[in-house]
Amino acid sequence: MFSKTCEYAFRATVVVAIASKNGERLTLADIAERTGAPRAFTAKVMQDLARAGIMTSQRGPNGGFDLPPLKARKVNLRMVMEAVGDDAFRHDCAMGLGLCKRDDPCPMHEQFSKVRDELNAILETTDVHSLSQGLHNGTKRLRI
Repeated sequence: MFSKTCEYAFRATVVVAIASKNGERLTLADIAERTGAPRAFTAKVMQDLARAGIMTSQRGPNGGFDLPPLKARKVNLRMVMEAVGDDAFRHDCAMGLGLCKRDDPCPMHEQFSKVRDELNAILETTDVHSLSQGLHNGTKRLRI
């Protein structure tokens, strides 16, 4: 449903949030390993997330990536998608015909608009903290 970039960004943000809750910073290698993402790809994703202010990055022996729990409550999935530049589905035509509109619709416009609106609502209302809670308490898991 989402691009690999977006999937990796979601995973990375959640694993960093969990680590931060436990008082640890994760290195790039840690994040790549825990998310099952290639290291070079993870580096780009993490750079985008840090540049967007979603998480912080610190260099040095005690360095790594951090996303404190209070901040994780304010970061929703739409923000993560936008940080990695992957929110095209929010506007694109379901049939790949460019930006179709209500007054110039494609054959799937009405049906897809409903799905897109629901998905946008989920992305807007789902914060990283709530996703990390299920993983932290063991009721959810990331299967890689």
